[in-house]
Formats: sequence, C-alpha cells, structure tokens
Amino acid sequence: MKRFPSRSWRHLGGAVLLAAACQSVLAAPDARIATLAAEQKQPLLDSLSQLVGIESGSRDLEGLARLADLIAGKLKAMGGEVELVDTNAHAYRMEDTPEKIGGAVRATFKGTGTKKVMLIAHMDTVYQRGMLEKQPFRIEGDKAYGLGISDDKQGVAVILHTVALLQALQFKDYGTLTVLINGDEEISSPGSRSLITKLGSEHDAVLSFEGASVKDDKLSLATAGIASVTLNVTGKASHAGSAPEAGVNALYELSHQILQMRDLSDPATGLKMNWTIAKAGTNRNVIPATASAGADVRVLKVSDYDRIEQQVNERVKKQLVPQAKVEMRFERRRPPLEANGASRAMASYAQGIYKELDRPLGADAVAAGGGTDAAFAALQAKGAVVERFGLQGFGAHSADAEYVLIDSIEPRLYLATRLIMDISRGQVPGV
Repeated sequence: MKRFPSRSWRHLGGAVLLAAACQSVLAAPDARIATLAAEQKQPLLDSLSQLVGIESGSRDLEGLARLADLIAGKLKAMGGEVELVDTNAHAYRMEDTPEKIGGAVRATFKGTGTKKVMLIAHMDTVYQRGMLEKQPFRIEGDKAYGLGISDDKQGVAVILHTVALLQALQFKDYGTLTVLINGDEEISSPGSRSLITKLGSEHDAVLSFEGASVKDDKLSLATAGIASVTLNVTGKASHAGSAPEAGVNALYELSHQILQMRDLSDPATGLKMNWTIAKAGTNRNVIPATASAGADVRVLKVSDYDRIEQQVNERVKKQLVPQAKVEMRFERRRPPLEANGASRAMASYAQGIYKELDRPLGADAVAAGGGTDAAFAALQAKGAVVERFGLQGFGAHSADAEYVLIDSIEPRLYLATRLIMDISRGQVPGV
C-alpha cells in the first residue's frame, strides 16, 4: 500500500525530465522507510517551530549563535561529532560583507562503508529582528507559515530528521555522513564558501536542501552565477553657473562608462550584464564631484567570469573626461552550479525513487532562479551535487506569506533517506 497520495501532474515549464534508466530502485515504496518518515512528520514540524522561533538574520550574530547551538545540540544528541565553525578567518570580503560573519555548524557521522555524503542547508534569513512577532510559526490547513521557513529553515529540519530516520533504521553503511549548516548564505556566503568548496571536493555526493516550488516540484542541477560591477568616479566640484569649466564632471564620465558597457551581455551563452543603480552629485547648481553605478552580472559557466571581467577592465580604460578618476570593482558573489554527468545520474535515480510514491519529480538542468551554496560545493567536486531536496514552499523573502507544504514532508524524508542509503551501497550510477 502506498503511503503518499498521488498529486496532480503540473506542467514543468521547461524542466528537463531525466530518464530513469539503469536504476536499481524498487517498484513500490520501502515500507520501513515510509513508516518512519510518517513518524517523523510531527517531530519535524516541532523542529520547524523551534527553528522559526529564533530570529536569525544574516547580520543578527546573537540570533545565529542561539540557532547554531540548538542545531548543534540536536546533531550531537544523534551521535554526531559536532563543531561550531568560525568562518571569519578566510572570509571573501565584498562591499556589503559585515565586519563579523555568523558561523557554521558542522557534524560528522562515521559509518562502516566507504562513500562520503554531505547534506547542506543554511540557517540565516533576510529578515530583521522584531519581525517574528508579526509572523510567528503557525499551521493553517496543509501549510506551515513562518519567517525563513521556506528559505531555508525547512532545509535544516529535513536534514535533522533525515539523520534521525537513518538512526532509527540503524543504518551506517556510509563511510562519512557530513552535515553543514551555514549562517551567511543570504549575503553570498562570504565566510563559509571556502569551507563548502573544500568539503564538496572531499565527498562523493552533495545534497543541498533549498526548498522546491509549490508550482514545480523539481530538483535543480544548474543555477546562474552572480557577480557585480561597481564604478566609482571622482571629479571636482565647481559652480555650475559661474564656473563650470573649473570643475571635472563625474556624472559625464559615469554616463560615458555606462553607455560604453551597455552591450556586454551575450544571449548566446546566457551571460547577462545590466546596469541597475546609479547616483551622482549633491546639488543642482554644483558640478558633481562624485558619481557611482552598479551592474548585475549573471553567468552560466564559471569560465564566463574571466571573460566578462576582462571586457569590463578593457572598456573602463577608455575615458571621456581624462581628468576624472575611475575605479572599478568586480565581485564574484556566487558561482554558477553547472550540471555534470554524476549530478544528472543522481537526479535521474532520485526521480525513480519518487516514482515509487506515485509522485512526479522534475530535474531541471537549465539555470534559473537565485544562486545557491551548492555551486560552491560543486566548484572542485568530482561527484554529484544536486539542489532542492527541501520541502515544497512559497514566499521566500516575503514578510507575510512564506510557507511550506506539510504534505511534502514525508515524501522528501523518504527521498533523502533512500538516496543516502543507496549511494552508500554503491547503487546510484555515477556516484
């Protein structure tokens, strides 16, 4: 008997459905795992209530520390070797990187096998302290609401209860099961990116637990990389009416720079560069002595970063106002997640597991949406890295509508548990 109700098929709108060939999966659900997943449903909701109940904005160091202690305690109680990691020492400093960055929780579970599997999620949110009072954790029908519940406290909860499920099964056929929960994802992971990259290279498979959409239940094999360009122009102020010739117009130079770099996007490769913000001057009757602008950059391949940075460096040398000083900063905020053969194979296998539950699961190899820490994990990885193993949800970064679907809890616990078990046993092709 299938424990999970079949859901109506929704059009995936461009998602790439990977064939489920060459898989060693059963035709019906594993009754033991299904039963335990059902038993973990309410405990997972209880964990969500606890996680959401601690405000943890990316710059709220006190809240992040409290949440880290809670998560660390739960992982330690399950037998993990737990470490609270200070990520400040090797931080990649960007213009908006705070002086002090929230830490990460790392837990290691040693098994009897050889395969190394890593589970990642983040505990920080985009919200400011005090907003919790207006949107506390609550359940309405099949939806659980709360600030950060979809992005990404559900991911933390799913990982915790996947580990609990493995413990209940007394499963230890993996070599190493690593859990990493970081506290700086929403500010482009300046502190944790190097650790995630290092650990990603040391594991055979990485499962990232950002949430899936309520519209398109699918995994992600690719996401766009994010970069930024900042131009700062310094000129000389002067009276715009009586002595404009004595000034150096920073706005003229900035306008020239923006116009000469307006055509660097390359639709054929998915590279996008768009100027989005600009400001100049202080008063209408003063020649502006300062001007600045920022551009958003998106790439689908890591190699495209080198290309666009080189092009910007060449263009910025061509000035309209020689006396002006032009400074350019190019920041690689987050790399793209690029699909590879191992990731495609693991996603295909995951689709086969979901078929046991009579549920469709997409696997999108076309980059879309925001960036992901999975991209850092994949930078030097030889194995599979796949995103969106978390619950289906909606309203990320909204102040009043963020929720997850409760009926996605059991299927996602089943999926993550089965996949970890089969990876550990060497049954997943390419992993």
